[in-house]
Amino acid sequence: MTGTAPRDVERVYSTADVVAKLRRLADALESETSFRIQIAGERFRVPARAQFSIEHERGDGEEEVEFQLKWKIEETDSDDDSEGTVV
Repeated sequence: MTGTAPRDVERVYSTADVVAKLRRLADALESETSFRIQIAGERFRVPARAQFSIEHERGDGEEEVEFQLKWKIEETDSDDDSEGTVV
């Protein structure tokens, strides 16, 4: 999947949608499996090896908590996977 176009989007979801996505995400993390997720119309696979971090930012009268999954794109990554959960 190398050579993929850069993308930086943020999407606001309803509370019910976020709760459902977080529950499925937690299940995938707990079972240490890859999963597929759709954000702002694009579906992709998050590998089991992804690193999970939580960030907290404060400034300009606002605070932010960000849950982040990060991984390197590798030649062996395939968008065609039958394992995992769609979040």
